[in-house]
Amino acid sequence: MSGIAGDWDVAISTPIGTLRARYVFHGDEDALTGTATGAGDEVELLDLVVAGARVTWRQQVRKPVRLNLDFDVTVDGDTFEGHSRAGRLPRSKVVAKRVSREA
Repeated sequence: MSGIAGDWDVAISTPIGTLRARYVFHGDEDALTGTATGAGDEVELLDLVVAGARVTWRQQVRKPVRLNLDFDVTVDGDTFEGHSRAGRLPRSKVVAKRVSREA
């Protein structure tokens, strides 16, 4: 099972303020899936890749603005930290705390 499997409270520090969302990851390195829920929107996480403690994915958000985001985080136990980026915009810091582990 991947070290990222479970439910996470995520904070993304953006130029328009800190956005909070709930991320849920299921499975392992061979079949990892996930969703993000926040701002009244739920989106699927795409192209999830696990390489040791490093996890990357893409997602499309519609609220508060339409963006395609790329994430790159490092999992350390019940926390992860890294960044997201929307195209050529500056990177946004991402921090998260695990709420529950996948059973």
